[in-house]
Amino acid sequence: MSSQQRSGIALVICAPSGAGKTTLIKRLIKEFPRFSFSVSCTTRKPRSNEEQDIDYDFITKKEFSWRRDAGYFAEWAEVHGHFYGTPLEATRALLSQGRDVLFDIDVQGASQLRRTIPGARLIFILPPSRRELERRLKERRTETPESLRQRLITAGTEMMQAYWFNTWIVNDDLERAWEELRAEYIAASLSPSLRPAFVNSLLEEWADDNA
Repeated sequence: MSSQQRSGIALVICAPSGAGKTTLIKRLIKEFPRFSFSVSCTTRKPRSNEEQDIDYDFITKKEFSWRRDAGYFAEWAEVHGHFYGTPLEATRALLSQGRDVLFDIDVQGASQLRRTIPGARLIFILPPSRRELERRLKERRTETPESLRQRLITAGTEMMQAYWFNTWIVNDDLERAWEELRAEYIAASLSPSLRPAFVNSLLEEWADDNA
């Protein structure tokens, strides 16, 4: 990597269901197409339109357990009886190439990434209130009374972990939330920690002048 090329950003975005995370992420990817996604591993069977090593690395539960215990994953989780994990070294390789990697994951995965990728930027999208979150979930017309209750309980549990995130964005107005997310990403991309050799290379030029 040249002194002027920056390292990539691991941008982690979490939110309770109904907070508007998916809409905001789609806008971010559309405006900033430099984001990359490492191929995740999963133990579920491939769907008819999915290909090995393109959509996922489809592996057995035994293989997943071996890789997990060996520290292969940057983060992993069990979802509906299947395991999913993001390879750590592949992610580090993308970041070293200056590629930004976007993680749309839950709080459990974000907590793991704090340890495996210490420089990750952690953003939590919050609803303006419990009542508003409940209204949005009801508007979907996809929830039973029991599933709605469970989603609200899960949202409360997730938001109790929001304190250790770098940034909070309250999505009470979509345009304002988008501008705040956009600004946070741009600010993160300007961090000196992403180009540690740059100032040293500049100082070397001045040293040459004074030699």
